[in-house]
Amino acid sequence: MRLTAIKYFTPLLIYLGAVHSFFSYGPACFALLIYSWIVIPFLELFIEPDPGNLSEAEEEIAKHDKLYDWILYAIVLLQVPVLFLFLYSMQDDTLTWLDRLGRIGTMGMLCGVFGINVGHELGHRVNGFEKVLAKLSLMTSLYMHFFIEHNKGHHKNVATPGDPSSARYGEPLYRFWFRTVFYSYASAWRIANCEREKQNKPVWSLKNEMVQAHIIQAGFLLLIYFSFGVTITCYYLVAAIMGILLLETVNYIEHYGLTRKQIAADKYERALPSHSWNSNHVVGRLMLFELSRHSDHHYLASRKYQVLQHHEDAPQMPTGYPGMMLLSLLPPVWFLVMNKKIKRLHKVLAI
Repeated sequence: MRLTAIKYFTPLLIYLGAVHSFFSYGPACFALLIYSWIVIPFLELFIEPDPGNLSEAEEEIAKHDKLYDWILYAIVLLQVPVLFLFLYSMQDDTLTWLDRLGRIGTMGMLCGVFGINVGHELGHRVNGFEKVLAKLSLMTSLYMHFFIEHNKGHHKNVATPGDPSSARYGEPLYRFWFRTVFYSYASAWRIANCEREKQNKPVWSLKNEMVQAHIIQAGFLLLIYFSFGVTITCYYLVAAIMGILLLETVNYIEHYGLTRKQIAADKYERALPSHSWNSNHVVGRLMLFELSRHSDHHYLASRKYQVLQHHEDAPQMPTGYPGMMLLSLLPPVWFLVMNKKIKRLHKVLAI
C-alpha cells in the first residue's frame, strides 16, 4: 500500500514547477499553467477513467496509513514559504508585464489547488492539529470562512436552493461566482453567530470563528504589506482572488443542475452519490487529491481522500476537472454538453 500512497507525492512536483516559474522570464513563467490547463486536459481526453475501488482489506490499511496524512501536512508546510518566494520574486525590477502575469497566475493556481483544496480535505478531520493546518492553508488564499460555511453549511444544504455553492440549472459560471462568493461569506457569518447565540455567548467575541478568521487574515495581509509594500501586496491579492475563483469554479462543476428532492417543509432527502458530479479521470484525481470523486465525499464526508469510492449511480463528467473547468468558462458550450446529460439523467430516474 506504500507504493499506492507514493503516487500522491506527484502533486509536490507542481511546487518545483512554481518555483521555476517564479525565477524565470518570458514564456517560461507560464510553464506550470500550460501543464495544468493545456497538457493535463489534453491527456485526459485520451486516458481512460479508472472506476476501480480498493478492496475492503486495502481500504482498511489505507485508512490507517499515516503517509497519506503526511503528504497533506507537507503541502501545508510548503505553501507558506512558496508564497513568500513568490512575493520576493515580484520585487525584481526587470520583470515585464508578461513575467508578472505568469507568476501571479502560477501563485493563483497554488492558492486554489493547494491552499483551498488541501484546506478542504483537512477541514473535514476531527483532529485539532489537522484543523489548525486546514485554517493555515486556507489563510494563504484569504478564504478562512470556507472552513465554516463548507463544513456546516454546504454539506448540510448541498443540491438545495439554500446552498450558495450549488449551481442552478442554466446558471452561467460568471453569475454563479458573484452569488456564491457573497452568499457563502454571509452564510459563514450567520453560522458562526448562531453558534455563539446557542451557547448564550456574545456574538462579538474573539471566540467567534469569523472574528478569529478576520483578525488572522488582516494580520497576514499587514505582514505582507510591511514586508513587501503596497504594489506586491496587490499582486498577492490578485493571486488570492484567482485561487478563490478556481475553488468556486470547482464548486460550480461539482453540483451544476443537480437537486435533492424536498420531502417536507425545509427538509430534503439525504445527500446521495447522485447529487454530485463525479470524475474518475486519473490525472485530475492525483493532482487534486481525489477531490473529483466528489459523489462519495458528499455521501460520507468523513471518508479520507485515499479511500473515496466510485458509485455506479453517480453522474459522471465527460472529462476530468481541469477540462471541465475550462469548459465552464464557455457557458453556451457548457450548457450544450451538461444540460443534455442532466436531461438524460432525469429520463433515467423517471423510468
